[in-house]
Amino acid sequence: MATVIKPFLKWAGGKSQLLSEIDAYIPFNDKKIAKYAEPFIGGGAVLFHILNNYSVKEVYISDINPDLIDTYITIRDNVLLLINFLREYEDKYSNLDEINRKKYYSEQRTRFNELKQQKSQKNIIEKSALMIFLNRTCFNGLYRVNAKGLFNVPAGNYKNPTICDTDNLLAISGRLSNAIIKCAPYFKSEEFIDENTFVYFDPPYRPLPEADSFTAYSEDGFGDKEQQDLASFYDKMCKKGAICLLSNSDPKNTNPNDNFFDDLYSDYAINRVLANRMINSNASN
Repeated sequence: MATVIKPFLKWAGGKSQLLSEIDAYIPFNDKKIAKYAEPFIGGGAVLFHILNNYSVKEVYISDINPDLIDTYITIRDNVLLLINFLREYEDKYSNLDEINRKKYYSEQRTRFNELKQQKSQKNIIEKSALMIFLNRTCFNGLYRVNAKGLFNVPAGNYKNPTICDTDNLLAISGRLSNAIIKCAPYFKSEEFIDENTFVYFDPPYRPLPEADSFTAYSEDGFGDKEQQDLASFYDKMCKKGAICLLSNSDPKNTNPNDNFFDDLYSDYAINRVLANRMINSNASN
């Protein structure tokens, strides 16, 4: 029996808690649908759910976050070298006290940002390992960058975090062996998408007006204009014959009269579901 794969990163807006809702719309029981595209891959919860449960002939995933995409590519192409780095980080981190863990974390964050700024493929494996290490040891597993594009999340406080999940990484590498993985905006997926494709769109959420705004997955914003452009692309892909599904936050949570998405997707079925937002240290927020 194949190993069940799961996300290797914690990710803001991750869909693990909504998989049962999303599964109702996954169309791979239709033999015509044999391809899967996810142009905002993030933590990959839906991708891994599909690979665990359905037979898919071709996979295309993309994101505009180069560090995230480099990590997916490294897992696909150089997983053993990646694991060697992660084992080293895990061994060092686990043998330190709390004060020295924070110091070690800060050192690795500085190194990660140095590699980010170099924008070289030479150290892609080390950078990808640092991406996973920082994600597993930072505050709330949050990925956030500042205006300069530098990762700036403080250290978390974990007793025994899993930094190197060898079995999961090896299994993911095998499942992604033939996947197309691109650092690209969502609209570049058009050449892959056809009438045999299921496409899942999970863009940066439209911030709730009265809540803390979090769209800083990259230094590029994703505002209402970008949401409108995405809706046009969604419509274009549906008219191409693809089966499409999209998630976003509901502005009616805070303003019952805000019809932004109802108007934007008025030609499509909209299903409202409940989900927690796990960014705040206080889960009630």
